[in-house]
Amino acid sequence: MLLPMQCVASLRKSGSLIHLRGAASLGINKRNYSSKKAAASGEYLHQSVVPSMHYQKSLPRLPIPKLEDTVRRYLAAQKPLLDDDQFRTTEKLTQDFQSGVGKQLHEELVAQDKRNKHTSYISGPWSDMYLSARDSVVLNFNPFMSFNPDPKTEYNDQLVRSTNMVCSAVRFMKTLRAGILEPEVFHLNPAKSDTDSFKRFIRWVPSSLSWYGAYMVNAYPLDMSQYFRLFNSSRIPKTGRDELFTDEKARHLLVMRNGNMYVFDVVDRDGNLVEPPEIQSHLMYILSDSAPTAAFPLGVLTSENRDVWAGLRNKLVAAGNAEDLRVVDSALFCLSLDNESMKDHIHISHNMLHGDGCNRWYDKSFSIVLTKDGQAAINFEHSWGDGVAVLRFQNEIFKDTTEKPLVHPGSAAAAVDSSSAVRRLQFNLDSEVETGIQNAKENFDSAVSKLTIDALEFKKGGKQQLKKSKLSPDAIAQLAFQMGFLRQYGQTVATYESCSTAAFRHGRTETIRPASVHTQRCAHAFVCEPGQHSVEQLQGLLSECSKYHGQLTREAAMGQGFDRHLFAMKYLAKSQSQALHSLYSDPAYTAINHNILSTSTLTSPAVNLGGFAPVVPDGFGVGYGVHDDWIGCNVSSYPDRNVHDFLQCVHKSLEDIFTVLEGKALS
Repeated sequence: MLLPMQCVASLRKSGSLIHLRGAASLGINKRNYSSKKAAASGEYLHQSVVPSMHYQKSLPRLPIPKLEDTVRRYLAAQKPLLDDDQFRTTEKLTQDFQSGVGKQLHEELVAQDKRNKHTSYISGPWSDMYLSARDSVVLNFNPFMSFNPDPKTEYNDQLVRSTNMVCSAVRFMKTLRAGILEPEVFHLNPAKSDTDSFKRFIRWVPSSLSWYGAYMVNAYPLDMSQYFRLFNSSRIPKTGRDELFTDEKARHLLVMRNGNMYVFDVVDRDGNLVEPPEIQSHLMYILSDSAPTAAFPLGVLTSENRDVWAGLRNKLVAAGNAEDLRVVDSALFCLSLDNESMKDHIHISHNMLHGDGCNRWYDKSFSIVLTKDGQAAINFEHSWGDGVAVLRFQNEIFKDTTEKPLVHPGSAAAAVDSSSAVRRLQFNLDSEVETGIQNAKENFDSAVSKLTIDALEFKKGGKQQLKKSKLSPDAIAQLAFQMGFLRQYGQTVATYESCSTAAFRHGRTETIRPASVHTQRCAHAFVCEPGQHSVEQLQGLLSECSKYHGQLTREAAMGQGFDRHLFAMKYLAKSQSQALHSLYSDPAYTAINHNILSTSTLTSPAVNLGGFAPVVPDGFGVGYGVHDDWIGCNVSSYPDRNVHDFLQCVHKSLEDIFTVLEGKALS
């Protein structure tokens, strides 16, 4: 059963922050996580009436679009990017594909999907593509999402905040593994579905039918299979293709400071949270450790090309470091304690997206980075899954640390011997590995030195005014990027907007293609000929863009885009060593997948800003949020593009749009 169209536009708000996604299998381990002591001492965030994975079995399967729909959508997305001759060539290639090889590949894909009903057709190929990528995960894949400051300013102390975040993270982990974390559900009518009485009812509905019970009251459970990889997980570099590693038995935290690596247990032998004052004592010990900054910080190797890192890791193992590497890989997560204080949003973005390369382990499923002045963010490795799980985790951690902090300013740390509880990892490094670390640092510094980040806050209007004008806030933000790029560079280019398909079992993401003939026409009218159109005509063009963008969004969230379908057929042909159809070597196909505008939206009470690097050298990485009365963008670029000018052009575009919405003519 497919989801009704009216719900899906909002579902994408649970989506991911970035664009390449990996797969993860479902796994919940209840061992040691439901003791009476834990329940009594509030070691869980909450105790959901409905089990965490109650809806998983009955989630609808991700549909494979009809081939003719994929071809039609693909050509519609190509139309604004090509001249007439180029479009005729692409149209001909696409029609040949549809009637020949494409038809055969589509039928094979459908048959394969029917044999693998436990998962989605995109899950395996998407994960494989991700883990096979050889580029550094830094800038190319790992995004960041920064926390809002604690409203109680005194709680933004580095030691206090890091202790509370570690404690809340362990509470989240225990709640998840006990199966009592509230299931992730999108409520269209919360008055009916987000109630105690409905939850008491639905918990008795068998898992195989529970989704249908939720559907009857307009509630849409989301896939939670990726949560398994949140904790105790790392991406392990291997030649040719990396692997994901998870060890749920491990009870320790990895802490990094000055490039040095420390571990200590945050869960005791009974599976309970170590006393918060003890955790505070251990973190205080690390923050006051006088050990010099690591001369050869091992963490920088995780920023290397994956094959280079795989080779150096083999050398580390051969030199007797296998056990300590396993300790790093199996840690609950990584806590990076930075010595710097942040100057502004731009400084925060650079620090949280990449830092200095030395005080990070980028391969961990996620790291919490905490600066000297208490600014906090999550930087996460992306191959294990999408942002749905990470955002849920971030929201819960923010709520728990701000509403129920377990340590306070002035709290006394426990009088324990942290020197025996905390271990600083010492690795045996030979000259080859030391040279590898130096090279990795040089490569890292060279890469990040090319990245520029700038931010925009448009304060003259936002979601409220756009909704009053019956316009989609997301559509207008995307239109402003199209107008901005046209104003700066005089053209329309391939644009990517991430959309979650978590409403389906093992759903990943689909692409919304915001550059359309409608945005092209509207942008041209606003930018190139503003005096030639009446206010009413310009308002009509805005309305057309909004309607069409709404349609694209609904289709993508329903798994009805074209990008994943074409990708899966290409992957299938390659896996069978078939020659690829010329559609895939068409310059137009290459160009539409060279996403110059790579965009993703995110708004959450926990998140201050999020960001990522461009996905191509001549692109922009656009993180944005449309708030009630303002619009924010956090944009990155390399030297091929001028991010400052782009944001000025976007600002001018937003000004023009809101001027027209107020019924005023453009000057």
